[in-house]
Amino acid sequence: MPSETFKASRWTRGNFLFRTIIEVTERSVIRHKRSWFSKDEISISIAKVASVHIKTGILWSDILVESSGGTDPLVSHGHRKADARRIRELVEIAQGSLGDPEKVKLS
Repeated sequence: MPSETFKASRWTRGNFLFRTIIEVTERSVIRHKRSWFSKDEISISIAKVASVHIKTGILWSDILVESSGGTDPLVSHGHRKADARRIRELVEIAQGSLGDPEKVKLS
């Protein structure tokens, strides 16, 4: 499964200068957040993802990826609704193919 990246809109809070990026790979969900002098990355293994919560507004969606491992949830604001749904779909596909690596196939 090739990794896919999703960028938050610059018009939402916390994303004006440095956009939040969520990357979904076959092994993990990663949030990249930059600031002036640092870069913050949070990663949750696909096997440890407990749920993907999407809160939609008129234009943008907030994404909350909760871990079953007891770590802080991965939170990102300002993604398009279609991107939020695609992130959830990719996580479900990757979790469904954990036991069989040949099942990993995206449409």
